[in-house]
Amino acid sequence: MASDWRVLWSLLRGQSRAADHRARLEDFYAPQAEDYDRVRERMLHGRRELCAQLAALLPAGFRLAEFGAGTARNLAFLEDRLAEGRCWAVDLCPALLERARQRIAAQRWTTVEAVEADVTRWQAPEPLDAVLMSYSLTMIPDWFAAIDNALAQLKPGGLLAVVDFYVSRPHPEPGLVRHGWWERAFWPLWFGHAGVRPQPDLLPYLRYRAQTLALVEGRGRLPWTPWRAPYFRFLGRRA
Repeated sequence: MASDWRVLWSLLRGQSRAADHRARLEDFYAPQAEDYDRVRERMLHGRRELCAQLAALLPAGFRLAEFGAGTARNLAFLEDRLAEGRCWAVDLCPALLERARQRIAAQRWTTVEAVEADVTRWQAPEPLDAVLMSYSLTMIPDWFAAIDNALAQLKPGGLLAVVDFYVSRPHPEPGLVRHGWWERAFWPLWFGHAGVRPQPDLLPYLRYRAQTLALVEGRGRLPWTPWRAPYFRFLGRRA
């Protein structure tokens, strides 16, 4: 269908080489914003399961921020609990945030606020019980800073929930999945064209900075291809 071709063309064209990260995101996502959620349902695996795990652990009156929230689609997985707390959907891309505001208004999520900001520097108005990051860290140039900022704003014992693409280190820790050399080379090259950079150090850094509560390493089918890309779901707690 025509909408699939619009998204596919954006993916093939890739991100621009603008110096400004916000400009790169807007140039890439604005043409496909209308179709973003429908296509990503077939591409971004593990979100529903991670949000279900997170929802079960959120305290009453929780404060939650999603870093790199895009259209706020992931908050729909938490819809049964949204009225109990307060949420901030934070993103740097105006086109996707406009879709988020439309969703928030249509669903009457009175406890959710969409915020345009850089998640490496954004400060929540209150200490947070949880931070959710769904397929966003691989699109943030300074993803170390995004993780550090999230953890710094969590209350002691607060939850960090992450799902994303990745590749393993050549020699991962015992018990973790090891990807072959060709995958460690191929996936960063394949995704990098669209500004997505699977990192071998991403999962180890999360495990280093937060207490691991749950970890699943899996593969998900990519639309228009026969390939299954590696991804992980991580649920951790601030010490």
